[in-house]
Amino acid sequence: MPSKPIVLVVGATGATGRPITEVLLESVEFARSHWYVNVAVLTRPSSVSKPEVEALRAKGAEIRTADIHSDSVEVLMEAVSGVDILISAANAMAILAQKPLFSAAKAAGVKHVVPCDFATPGKLEVRDCVKELGLGYTFIDIGWWHQGYLPSSTNSPSILGPMSHEIYGDGNRKNLLTDVEHLGMYVARIVGDERTLNQNVIVWEDEKTLLEAQEIGERISGESNLIRSKRTNVTYEELVARAKAGKEAYQRSHSYTDLQLLGVSEYMISMHILGENTLENAKALGALNVRELYPDIKPVTLEEYAKRFYKTA
Repeated sequence: MPSKPIVLVVGATGATGRPITEVLLESVEFARSHWYVNVAVLTRPSSVSKPEVEALRAKGAEIRTADIHSDSVEVLMEAVSGVDILISAANAMAILAQKPLFSAAKAAGVKHVVPCDFATPGKLEVRDCVKELGLGYTFIDIGWWHQGYLPSSTNSPSILGPMSHEIYGDGNRKNLLTDVEHLGMYVARIVGDERTLNQNVIVWEDEKTLLEAQEIGERISGESNLIRSKRTNVTYEELVARAKAGKEAYQRSHSYTDLQLLGVSEYMISMHILGENTLENAKALGALNVRELYPDIKPVTLEEYAKRFYKTA
């Protein structure tokens, strides 16, 4: 048996990183590989004693400390020393902050990186950085989260808040969707698969329009009248105005709230006006289809997720 490679996860306690780390810690056997991994996580020194980090340590994760926002490449090199695969699940504020991390990874001899880009199909600046450094990579897109596609009900608030009741354009654009809680299984399989090295992979579990999602929410929540009463229509022009306001506010404040307004508005334009969150677009960008790579993984449909979300399962 070959020695276990070390997989280091950045952002291991976040919404994206947690399910990835949990599956890796379960020592899931990777497809086509027949080997297991040692799991390390990178956290800020100020967070090392937080309960979420201690929980990962108790499950067998090695805890390493560094701050990708402020530490030098030399410090980051030490943090990634001996790592074979680096998976970044940093938050939206840290997308460009990954650049020094990947420079450190290159200098430290890391063989394979997965940048934080678990979103709709597209091209990010950080991907160009990874390629220019000559790192082995896998880019993973996952469409939009199930968690942000259903309307809020009385007892089940959406992470999008009141925006969960908004219909953009005519609401009939299909969108690729993934249950982020199921993401870990896909990522574990992808990074252990030689076919995905230096490739882009599109992960998706369902494909629904906003109007279809609203219908699922109304039916499964049992609050059809309430949800319909809150529904509002938002035009392309309104989305453009929101994005502009968010950008201007963020340039002044550099706050996460303003960045979120900008980012969500741009995502809604891409998904619901331009129709870019589709399998067709992902394939046009060169992505491998996760359904074809791993037909044995049973997808979680939006309807199945809705039963959990509205606590009716």
